[in-house]
Amino acid sequence: MSSGQPSDSKEPRADLLREEEEEEEESDEDRCSSRPTSPQAGRGGAGTQVSWELEAATDGGTGSGDRGSSAADSLFAWICKRTVRRGPFVDPARDNFRNMTRLYSSMSPATDSVNLSTQTHGAVFNLEYSPDGSVLTVACEQTEVLLFDPVSSRHIKTLVEAHEDCVNNIRFLDNRLFATCSDDTTIALWDLRKLNSKVCSLHGHASWVKNIEYDTHTRLLVTSGFDGNVITWDTNRFTEDGCPHKKFFHTRYLMRMRLTPDCSKMLISTSSGYLLILHDLDLTQSLEVGSYRILRSRRAPLSTEGSSAGSRSGGSRHTIDSKTHPHREGKPLICEGLSPRNSLEVLTPEIPGERDRGNCITSLQLHPKGWATLLRCSSNMDDQEWTCVYEFQEGAPPRPPVSPRCSLRLTHYIEEANVGRGYIKELCFSPDGRLICSPYGYGVRLLAFDEQCGELADCMPVRTALLREIRSIYSHSDVVLTSKFSPTHCQFASGCLSGRVALYQPHF
Repeated sequence: MSSGQPSDSKEPRADLLREEEEEEEESDEDRCSSRPTSPQAGRGGAGTQVSWELEAATDGGTGSGDRGSSAADSLFAWICKRTVRRGPFVDPARDNFRNMTRLYSSMSPATDSVNLSTQTHGAVFNLEYSPDGSVLTVACEQTEVLLFDPVSSRHIKTLVEAHEDCVNNIRFLDNRLFATCSDDTTIALWDLRKLNSKVCSLHGHASWVKNIEYDTHTRLLVTSGFDGNVITWDTNRFTEDGCPHKKFFHTRYLMRMRLTPDCSKMLISTSSGYLLILHDLDLTQSLEVGSYRILRSRRAPLSTEGSSAGSRSGGSRHTIDSKTHPHREGKPLICEGLSPRNSLEVLTPEIPGERDRGNCITSLQLHPKGWATLLRCSSNMDDQEWTCVYEFQEGAPPRPPVSPRCSLRLTHYIEEANVGRGYIKELCFSPDGRLICSPYGYGVRLLAFDEQCGELADCMPVRTALLREIRSIYSHSDVVLTSKFSPTHCQFASGCLSGRVALYQPHF
């Protein structure tokens, strides 16, 4: 594994500067040199400070007037050219890679985050920020939901007995309305403006409810549970008594369900090692056994030989059902019908070194731009854990009907700490998709696709590559079960089995 220290990007070489200057037209130079003068420049404002910094940087601090001004103009012209031109030396966002890497590498637990704990709520199973980043909600083992101000680390409120059993997942529908689900088989809707009581309770599952998603286009709430059912709830018509719902899909050994950011696909992971992908998703249709398009198990391909081992992670307090799947050997499932919507693809994602051993997919997340899926997998032997990134391969040529689409390709992976058996570890992407926060024993690891925290699309390997460790932080006294990035601040949070929540922010 690589060390967690990022490498600084190199300064632009003189020959590249000369090439760009020679290729630029006269009009470009005029445009760059005729920059507007800041109205604050004459009063010691920001414009004066920036100009002084440019002169100091280019003049070596000697303060020679014309020469410093000329050098500053030349540097400014080069920056402008980088902005207006195209190519690898142009995109200004690339300059932010080094800054973001330094920020994330300096992340440390906030000194007051030790207060984010009580003696009553038990293990932390899930963390969720509101879309505007103003509230952090915590799903707890002992029926409670905690709410914190993530900026001040201040406890806002505790929803005592939010459910009758452990709370598993929280999902915000907007900045004020959120949903919780529980092992009591119910889903509850809450309003931040009135937390003294639930908006409504939703009944429909027959077993523990583990996952909540929300389709912003149709305003359908989508839930999944250990009863194998995926149920849609029409929040457009909810009342105090609930809202209309219907069973959308059913599969055995269901673990996690996710919708892609554009809600065009649904991914479902199972404890038997299958990953189901519903393409061209239409949540208004209910799918019954026998109405699917071609269903056939198939391993997602590796692009190179991997190293040894598999992975382990279990169900949040509950052990994973590891019964053998009836279609484990790749036999085709029942398949009829040719509906153009909700076509189903069944894969067994391959893990390096696990070709001859089964695996269980326990945690499932999606890249915020919909480019890839992030899996936490375990071997059936329960002896190792892996985090794997699979790229969506869109636009592949049509395949014969008897052949699977095989739309995923393993691009990155890393071995995880094999601790906390029997518990699911929920990992997550950063809002920009450049980093992965992964529970790692009694702490968390920040993982990236390269040392500069580059975009996945910019560092796609030809052969399967290792994820790079940017930083490891050990701040808990028990196994970390969940992590989450803030959508608006340079901050993330983690929660552990003993009930402590830690907040992390840059520390200089």
